[in-house]
Amino acid sequence: MFTSLKAASAVLALEDRKAKDQALGNVAAALEAAQEEILAANAKDVEKARSGGMREALIDRLALSPGRIKGIIDEIHHIIGLEDPVGRVKAGWRTPIGLFIEQITVPLGTVSIIYESRTNVTVDAFCLAYKAGCSILLRGSSAALESNRVIVKAIKRGLAEGGIPDAVELADSGSRDEVDLILQARGWIDAVLPRGGAELIRRVVENAKVPVIETGVGNCHIFVDASADLAQGVEIIANAKLQRPGVCNAVETLLVHRDAVRQLMPLLAKRLTGKAELRCDREALAAIGSIPPALVVKDAVEEDWATEFLDYILAVKVVASLDEAVKHINSYGTSHSEAILTNDLSSANEFSRRVDAACVYVNASTRFTDGGVFGFGAELGISTQKLHVRGPMGLDALTTIKYKVTGSGHIRE
Repeated sequence: MFTSLKAASAVLALEDRKAKDQALGNVAAALEAAQEEILAANAKDVEKARSGGMREALIDRLALSPGRIKGIIDEIHHIIGLEDPVGRVKAGWRTPIGLFIEQITVPLGTVSIIYESRTNVTVDAFCLAYKAGCSILLRGSSAALESNRVIVKAIKRGLAEGGIPDAVELADSGSRDEVDLILQARGWIDAVLPRGGAELIRRVVENAKVPVIETGVGNCHIFVDASADLAQGVEIIANAKLQRPGVCNAVETLLVHRDAVRQLMPLLAKRLTGKAELRCDREALAAIGSIPPALVVKDAVEEDWATEFLDYILAVKVVASLDEAVKHINSYGTSHSEAILTNDLSSANEFSRRVDAACVYVNASTRFTDGGVFGFGAELGISTQKLHVRGPMGLDALTTIKYKVTGSGHIRE
């Protein structure tokens, strides 16, 4: 497996944009033709997950539908329309002795992504890798095993019509030893990307002997400043919590300025009644006033501030100032996506400058942290590290640089 992937990456690195785009077009057609087969396999995965007690918010990440498959195919065509990231001259200059130096983008090589139950990642990761001239080893979770097998089979069918079928492989034994094998594959895998929960990411980071591009857990916050438009703010908070609670850019903790809490909490309680559970500190709880019968409210505990719930749960804490909000976020956050709701420009600027996160929002939902939304066509994940790439990872994340140095008989004295 490693040998064929390495050989395929050497060939794929030399392919031009036309050849890569034609291959991706073939893959899109093959996936469309295999839709019923994919949906049948996915139904088995969903049934198994539900009978095993998986939370509905996480089943939503696993489940496919004709609409979602259409969305996946649309993303392939979006990627086809993007510029080739390989072979771009990022900079060029001439040295005082006459050497001409060019900084040129080249494929990263052979990459592996280890991810959990989001079936769309199988296609997104493959397409981004192929367009960037990289071969890829996919290792999804056992929860999506049947879906991934059928999807990768269709991808390979498409590549057989015109492309490099060996540029993608699925590690599908389901064994944990398989992950260790990937993490030890120094010389065969050029980079590994973990995408999933905290335990998966920790395991990869602590045990990998190959370079890791770390995607992060999303303990995301929204801070409601004293000057915020509260009616607008309630809808932003509701969107960030309810639209897809099982994803990494959903909000988990709401920080409310003391001067806004009495006005905000009754509005928020009404909006989230029957839809989400609130875990409030004492001051936020008191500000709700009369608690609607269908609203679940619990006392917040210290653990809540550090938890990525991935569920219909929102922790709420009152803070005295923007400074306290920033300190809380930088203490408990995961450098993913953080937002401020404010009508004060200086507060917006201070928050954006001081918060340590890959993405910072002003008066917008954290749910927009997404490669597709950012115009990348799709994404490999959200990087929360600071080396090589940060934030949503698209095509550029799968390239590195090469220096081409041209002389005219130069020798160094």
